[in-house]
Amino acid sequence: MTLLLALDFGTGGVRAGLYDTDTRAIRGQAERAYATSHPRPGWAEQDPLAWWEAAIAATRAATAKAGLAGAAEIAGITVATTASTVVVARRDGTPLRPAILWMDCRAAEESRATERVAHPVLAFSGGGDAVEWLVPKAMWLAKHEAEVYRTADVICEAVDYVNFRLTGRWAGSQMNATCKWNYDPLAGRFSPDLFAAFGVPDLIEKLPSEIVPVGGVVGTLRPEAAAELGLMPGAVVAQGGIDAHMGVYGANTVKPGGLLMIAGTSVVHLAQAAEPPRMAGIWGPYPSALADGLWLIEGGQVSAGSILSWLSDRIFGLDEKGFEGLLAEAAAVPVGAGGLLALDYWMGNRTPYRDPNLRGAFLGLSLWHDRAAIYRAAVEAVALGSLAIVDGLRSAGIAMDRFVMAGGICKNPLWLKTTVDAIGAPVLVAREDNLSLRGGFAAAATGLGLFPSLIEASEAFAAPAVLHEPDPSAHAAYSDLLGLYRQATEAVTPLAHRLSRTTLEAA
Repeated sequence: MTLLLALDFGTGGVRAGLYDTDTRAIRGQAERAYATSHPRPGWAEQDPLAWWEAAIAATRAATAKAGLAGAAEIAGITVATTASTVVVARRDGTPLRPAILWMDCRAAEESRATERVAHPVLAFSGGGDAVEWLVPKAMWLAKHEAEVYRTADVICEAVDYVNFRLTGRWAGSQMNATCKWNYDPLAGRFSPDLFAAFGVPDLIEKLPSEIVPVGGVVGTLRPEAAAELGLMPGAVVAQGGIDAHMGVYGANTVKPGGLLMIAGTSVVHLAQAAEPPRMAGIWGPYPSALADGLWLIEGGQVSAGSILSWLSDRIFGLDEKGFEGLLAEAAAVPVGAGGLLALDYWMGNRTPYRDPNLRGAFLGLSLWHDRAAIYRAAVEAVALGSLAIVDGLRSAGIAMDRFVMAGGICKNPLWLKTTVDAIGAPVLVAREDNLSLRGGFAAAATGLGLFPSLIEASEAFAAPAVLHEPDPSAHAAYSDLLGLYRQATEAVTPLAHRLSRTTLEAA
């Protein structure tokens, strides 16, 4: 029996999963939550020590569910985390401040500054760095928390911190470094002149200097960490990466032609291409981020399921039964929400406008609109945001004949149906709500040498899925609404920017 452990650190908590390669089945799963603080508008932070405590509890619970007594013997481990959740630490792993969460948008000015720099490596990120990414956040720290920045030995992401806790070794993921740190995988190095142009020439000394591809070996589980987790020491820790991106391996969409949508708090759209496409508004194309010789294309929506939860929980104050009733009422509202249009920019826009200062809006409100129509409009806004991204990929000639969807969207039938109808193509909906665990198993198996490459491992570990067909008439209606969505975005952008500045100045 060969057991694999995957740890997936999401926004609200960590999930641990155990996979038995002999029976090809997940033996046990468990989750543990941790808190997020919001010290100021647009800020979001977490305690890295809380991640580790949650990982210990989740791992022990998962092994107990698997019926493993005593110190469990695990062959391989892989970690996935949210992207761009930045840890500032000493060399021994002691955090110097709370981690800056991926959704934190305090580094908007620094993000815009990266777009004013001309450098060939920035072609891999569409000409600049997003507000959420590690480099703009490091630039913000250097300016606003200079002493913390100066004394930091390591500035890294959550995945690197957890891997350090497991192995005692600082090693960056090639996936994260390529997609979020301006690493050049074609040359196999960082560019000191680029960081100098950004005003943080010493950042290159603080990043993990060794970059390991996904599925490569980071190290082995050290005895101290094994004792805390309730495991035997010596397990191979294979490199992981960004939670949504790891889901590509669990969805078997690594090869060109596939598109994976992980839709939960946010939405990530991931496709691969044999050649780098030319298109505005996307992130990438990133060379060899997921597989050697292929180019990763990334789209995304910063806020999605979080908007829907904000409405049902915080604004409407609904319990579970009330929410079920709201879904039924909103499903009965016709496409277009009775002339109500919403824009899904509660926390800015990642793709295709790349604008952290956009804000959400409802247009067309009248006294006959009720909460069902308002909720329906919010769902349609999130779906139209996804359609805008998919439409852009189609216009750029990106081949997509295998759509896979997973995440929290699978628990919201209205959001799921609306998105499938908006895209207008058959969609495979994963029966498991966490493809990142599946991707972690594939990476761990690759690190153990059970498969020659991640592409072969992806085919073996692909999650079962159910096919959902779109409603052609609804798709036609959403295609028309997409034009209004784009016009409304253009119209409200100047006002949204002014309101965003006002909010930050008042904080």
